[in-house]
Amino acid sequence: MTLLSARDVTVSYGKIAAVRQVSLNIAAGQVVTIVGPNGAGKTTLLSALMGQLPLQGDVAYFGIPLRNPPVERLVRAGVGLIPESRELFGSMSVSDNLRLGSFDRMRAGARDGAVVLAEVFALFPRLAERRAQNAQTLSGGERQMLAMGRALMARPKLLLLDEPSLGLAPLVMRDIFRTIERLRERGVAILLVEQNARAALRIADYAYVMEAGRFVLEGPAADLARNTRVIEAYLGVAAADTAQRE
Repeated sequence: MTLLSARDVTVSYGKIAAVRQVSLNIAAGQVVTIVGPNGAGKTTLLSALMGQLPLQGDVAYFGIPLRNPPVERLVRAGVGLIPESRELFGSMSVSDNLRLGSFDRMRAGARDGAVVLAEVFALFPRLAERRAQNAQTLSGGERQMLAMGRALMARPKLLLLDEPSLGLAPLVMRDIFRTIERLRERGVAILLVEQNARAALRIADYAYVMEAGRFVLEGPAADLARNTRVIEAYLGVAAADTAQRE
């Protein structure tokens, strides 16, 4: 089942097109990544797909055509966004931040908040240990876990994840990407915007390379990881040497 289909999407700031006629598809249980340099338009595209910026083009969520739907409607439909800024409530506890993620479901009549909270704590044991701490006291890695956990409290079918490794130590970054893999195993589809192309291509099923607002390459992530242009631009000398040996 295709969860998100976008055709010829353009996103503009005034007369300047930051994203120009891009198309993508995400199927259930699939990790799709968009890699590229800073300023390529990756975050702008993600924001537009989440209803935070107006777009032109054809977009369908879960098979239903929707152009520029309100964020609330997408959340209720099963789409979640984890922004680069994480946007936590620093003066609130970890537990309260998480519960805010399920507010809309609870208001609609769901009564499984405690069950979902336990699932999030099982996925992120460190959050369980720090459940009473204010979010502002957490480390960068813990804040990223909290942002992901809060989004998962809404039981999304599709997660839009923006630069999850930004500012994280290598060991913490590996933990975050392992979590992404576990979410895929649970059937959650993920659209991953990530500047660390090596890590993103390692876990993704399909990938797009974005430059200057356009997709310039696409294909199975494993194939792009061996693509000479991608290696030279994003993966570095070590990857090039490995590709040559293979």
